[in-house]
Amino acid sequence: MPVALSLSPDHSEDFVMPNSVISGFTHNFLGKAPVWYKQVILLFLAINPISFYVFGPGVTGWLLIAEFIFTLAMALKCYPLLPGGLLAVEALLIGLTTPDAVYMEVLTNFPVILLLMFMVAGIYFMKELLLVTFTQILVGVRSKSALSLLFCGAAALLSAFLDALTVTAVIISVAVGFFSVYHKVASGKGYQHKDHNANSDDDVIELHREDLENFRAFLRSLLMHGAIGTALGGVATMVGEPQNLLIAKVVGWDFASFFMHMAPVSIPVLFAGLTTCWLLEKLRWFGYGGRLPKPVRRVLEEFADNERNKRTKADQAALWIQALAALILVVGLAFHLAEVGLIGLLVIILITSFTGITDEHQIGKAFQESLPFTSLLVVFFAIVAVIHEQHLFKPIIEYVLSLPMEQQPGMFFIANGLLSMISDNVFVATVYISEIKQALDAGSISYDHFQTLAIAINTGTNLPSVATPNGQAAFLFLLTSAIAPLVRLSYGRMVIMAFPYTIVMGAVGLFMVINHI
Repeated sequence: MPVALSLSPDHSEDFVMPNSVISGFTHNFLGKAPVWYKQVILLFLAINPISFYVFGPGVTGWLLIAEFIFTLAMALKCYPLLPGGLLAVEALLIGLTTPDAVYMEVLTNFPVILLLMFMVAGIYFMKELLLVTFTQILVGVRSKSALSLLFCGAAALLSAFLDALTVTAVIISVAVGFFSVYHKVASGKGYQHKDHNANSDDDVIELHREDLENFRAFLRSLLMHGAIGTALGGVATMVGEPQNLLIAKVVGWDFASFFMHMAPVSIPVLFAGLTTCWLLEKLRWFGYGGRLPKPVRRVLEEFADNERNKRTKADQAALWIQALAALILVVGLAFHLAEVGLIGLLVIILITSFTGITDEHQIGKAFQESLPFTSLLVVFFAIVAVIHEQHLFKPIIEYVLSLPMEQQPGMFFIANGLLSMISDNVFVATVYISEIKQALDAGSISYDHFQTLAIAINTGTNLPSVATPNGQAAFLFLLTSAIAPLVRLSYGRMVIMAFPYTIVMGAVGLFMVINHI
């Protein structure tokens, strides 16, 4: 039989006052995000249904896009999956789109999801090889200008065949490792010392403080050169950035044809970016030019030698397996032997099988970096479904397509570039490539012109988006990583250091789009 709730004083703790419930709710909602941010998101959720019934789906659709872009721009306050996901769910509930429309968007873009799920995880198992490569570059090259060019060029080359996020993660791992090593020495401890707090300079010996600050400036510049390199290489191939694969699938390009179509823009921009890298180091403008102090170099060289001597035969064999897997990966991508995500799964199987990684939890760690962004991408597709269902971008696309044909690529480059500076470039590219595909299907443009516009959209979303950490996932990853506070790399400093690259890459990219595609 039912048990009656006692109202005696002895059971008073069983009851929670309503204000306590409300307090707990406000504390839990979006976790550690600022109170003002939580209030803004709740305001968005309250306004949208009212707007839908007062102003209609068109106005509400545009309001939803602005709100979603706000969540992307405020990614440092709260990961956009949460507030963006709430907005997407509300859009479904009030009828801005349907679950079937969202499912069709996800199904159409399934190759991109496969890329993020398996390729990023596959590269995770190649980290040791990449770490060794970057370590040898760092301690083996004494000229800072040459070192910066190598870092930028190596990041560009790797990002053309691998994932920019993973390449950035490797660069961060190298920087964190070397900073921790010297920070221990500067604090009067050996680099073998465990449980050292590199976030605090309290124990740093006065004699080493100036060298430590110079080392921070040195690492900041290398990290930014490397991050820029991921953008320079990422624009060139269909696997460099998630939106590249999406664009390639919509247009019908394979790996080789994507590279050839982008080459008239991507190659001149690559040389312009590398030239900018060299000049910034020589002129020491915008926070670049920091040199590696000699005492720091001696410590790092000793550390690298020690690590090399500790490497066992099993470790060496694992590096050879990773190198072989990297070769298979490049060949598989170049000849399009299978879907990109499936090639990534092949890399996972090969490396784990021949390096002794057999524990489920070890393998599971490889997916931690990619799956949150994969989930966010599905939310992107829900917002794109709203745009399609409500035909929100149709007037803009029709206006651009009404311009003389020779002006259209430049306008698309500018529009995508400006929006990608404040929003995520994957979202921007998804919207624009889908809209011009509809124009192609409607017979408004030819297939050749469609390809030209696709080049403008891909380069527009990849190049000017380096202006802020919001535009590129790799930049946001760097800003929120463990190394950023260690080397004093703030949001504002990143914007300043990216500024010369933004101007050069944007200007050269726009010139090539207007004149040479």
